[in-house]
Amino acid sequence: MIESSVVEGLPAEGALLLRMSGSLDADGAQAWSEELRGHLEQADRAGLRPVLDMAHVQLGGAAVLRTLSETTRARTGRPDLIIVRARPGVREAVHLARLEGVRLYATLDEALHELARVASRVEELPAWRSQMADPLRPSYEDLYKEVRALRARMRTAPVIGMAQGTLMVRYGLPDSGSAFRALREASQRFNVPLRVLVSAVVVARPPDGDVWFPGRRSLPVPQLRMLARGGRDPRYRRQMIDAVLHEALAIGKAPAGYVQFVDPAVNALMLETHYGCAETFLDQLVRGRGDGTADAAARVRGRQVSVPDVATDAQLSDDCRRALLTTGTQAVHSVPVLSSAGSCTGVITLHWPDAGHRTTAGQAEAFALLASDTSAWLSWYHRSVLLDALEHLHRALTRPTP
Repeated sequence: MIESSVVEGLPAEGALLLRMSGSLDADGAQAWSEELRGHLEQADRAGLRPVLDMAHVQLGGAAVLRTLSETTRARTGRPDLIIVRARPGVREAVHLARLEGVRLYATLDEALHELARVASRVEELPAWRSQMADPLRPSYEDLYKEVRALRARMRTAPVIGMAQGTLMVRYGLPDSGSAFRALREASQRFNVPLRVLVSAVVVARPPDGDVWFPGRRSLPVPQLRMLARGGRDPRYRRQMIDAVLHEALAIGKAPAGYVQFVDPAVNALMLETHYGCAETFLDQLVRGRGDGTADAAARVRGRQVSVPDVATDAQLSDDCRRALLTTGTQAVHSVPVLSSAGSCTGVITLHWPDAGHRTTAGQAEAFALLASDTSAWLSWYHRSVLLDALEHLHRALTRPTP
């Protein structure tokens, strides 16, 4: 059996993670080959890099080898299939067969390091090795995006595991696969990102009856200035977060920026959307190195933080300063998104290429209003759409089996 999930972000920035489980023998090889081929075609259509996690495959070195050989033979010119965490017998068979179109790594972390190493060598390549010379090869920008998406996946994976374990214990599920399928179904039905749903499962108080949140009433959508433009639907999280960034960029007349929200399960800022930022800087963000940044300062202080000169500002760490200057950012402004209780639930950050840039009083006021709108929407979304998804998950797992 193969389960698929898109890893973090838009299709152009992500990977399709294929989790394979069960026993594979000669009898089942053909069926598995067809299923794998369908998933790979799905990845190709969406522009995703396929990553096959084989940690839970029990048997079948020869069967796996034959299946991979038949499947990858038809993928000439497509991005290589990355295989991680295969068992020793499967790894050895694939390695000895020297299959084309397959890249084998013992762990996901090893794959990330290798992709990062390859991506970092872009400046060393001669002109004749450029993308123009071989248009079927992935660009180095694509490799940077792939590394970033997989790093984000690594940060999210432990929370997914905690949520799976929680559901298995709470509802007596037979295995982690059953828990994951229930989470995925609720995520897709309510259009809630999987990482947001699993975080809520981990931090929400456990249900105490047939209804998880008894007495809950439907909440009206708050009156928001950003909803008055463009016919935006507050139920669609990504659409609203993109709208927040668009508004911030317009207010600050900034060429680049990004939005982060706090993941309550890990108490850390997580990248939600971005525009105009260099891939090397975004990779710094998803590594979770938040100390010594304007984002972290705005979150801790609960007020807007300006860095008019990145090169000389003492509140930035050396790593942050280096990442910003290397990518041409000379000035930064971060705006915290505060809940009604005063806690920081997110940060909006803008970048400028010119040192000495300072926001005006009018811009600071507009940023504060945007942050207030964002907080109101986020609170409504969590208490409406997200709790609806949790309630559905609870009903689905407590429903008597026919």
